[in-house]
Amino acid sequence: MSKPPSRRLLLWLVAIGFFMQTLDSTIVNTALPSMARDLGESPLRMQAVVIAYALTMAILIPASGWIADRFGVKRAYIGAISVFVIGSLACALSTTMTQLVVSRVVQGAGGAMLLPVGRLAVLRAYPRDEFLKAMSFVAIPGLIGPLIGPTLGGWLSEAASWHWIFLINIPIGTLGLVATVRYMSDSAPRVRERFDAAGYLLVALGMATISLALEGIGNVRMGGAIALILLVFGLASLAAYWLHATRAETPLFSPGLFRVRTYSIGLLGALFARLGISSMPFLLPLALQVSLGFSPLQAGMAMIPVTIAALTMKRMVTSLVGRFGYRNVLITNTLLVGTMIASFALMTPEQPVWLRILQFFSLGAVNSLQFTTMNTVTLKDLGPQQASSGNGLMSVVQMLAMSLGVAAAAALLSNFSATEAAQQDALHAFRATFVCVGIMTCASAAIFWQLAPDTPKTKAEEEPVELG
Repeated sequence: MSKPPSRRLLLWLVAIGFFMQTLDSTIVNTALPSMARDLGESPLRMQAVVIAYALTMAILIPASGWIADRFGVKRAYIGAISVFVIGSLACALSTTMTQLVVSRVVQGAGGAMLLPVGRLAVLRAYPRDEFLKAMSFVAIPGLIGPLIGPTLGGWLSEAASWHWIFLINIPIGTLGLVATVRYMSDSAPRVRERFDAAGYLLVALGMATISLALEGIGNVRMGGAIALILLVFGLASLAAYWLHATRAETPLFSPGLFRVRTYSIGLLGALFARLGISSMPFLLPLALQVSLGFSPLQAGMAMIPVTIAALTMKRMVTSLVGRFGYRNVLITNTLLVGTMIASFALMTPEQPVWLRILQFFSLGAVNSLQFTTMNTVTLKDLGPQQASSGNGLMSVVQMLAMSLGVAAAAALLSNFSATEAAQQDALHAFRATFVCVGIMTCASAAIFWQLAPDTPKTKAEEEPVELG
């Protein structure tokens, strides 16, 4: 029997789990060149390490609520931490690229469960009027994780070895596992409604094959024909899900969500905008180390201005949206984000330090404004019955966009690096990739343009959870 839990301790358990999940979405980025050297791979072909984790999370998040209800919150959370720790250990012990990618899939399977199951545990422990405050506490470590990940990953790679970016999860996860077994309430399994297994399989196949198709575009070994087949198969799977959902009694994600105009525009806009934004934590550390000669620690520290700007900008979102409205802010800022991404094509080894700091700071500021505003406009008009499903789908889209963004950026980088000029100087390939990714991001402003000009200019609510 578990002891009666302290509700404050429960919050710490869930917060630490969320921290581990989000930390590992970015901590590997600065360590990729070090991993490539040890594994005998090209640093420009290491995207699968990032994609495997993000894509696995995107695929498994929709099933997390059903698993928690089916097996009980405590058992599901114990299972999530256990799988995450096992995956982390397997990553550290990997000696080939294939082993590392498979281990990242295992790690992502555990990570996908940590926040949704933890959120459910908090929901059942706290009354509704205290739930938002409790989840705000849980969200803070989750916001910090991806912000400190690049710097921590760079420091560990240089001070010890890249293996430690995974080994640090083992003592933290073990302590969390012991505390969960001892203190988390044991709830009886309950299934309120039938799980949409057919819909889940269609969505999972669609996401996996589209992501693999994008990665395959830049993979000579896969070939363009196979990539095209995978892309068509993925799109057909998602189309089949849409048709399935219109007649299913309890669809995985209800088509009714898209009758809310701000939700449909916000979700689609966020998907395409995040393709470019999500590629930058992958591209920048690579460019700094491969083309500019930065060490892993220096590449990680270069991301600190991004972190500072992101935290600073969050305080200004409410006043900006209140003054200019969601539509104007999103259109303008999306163009700014794309422009800032493209500006990294101007990086040179001789660039003044102050200018580089300003460039990274500006990227962090516009990214932070984009994330918060997109998330808020997406969820703000959903009714109480739609909020849970809508937030779940948004979480899936965030992780899917990370996977697709890295895959698309890697495909561009691979194609540009095949030119004679890029073979002599990799910076040429990175410059062309930054420009293309920036243009792709700017294109998503057309989606936000579809928001009504008279969108209420009320106070912007803080986003519930930041996963990107």
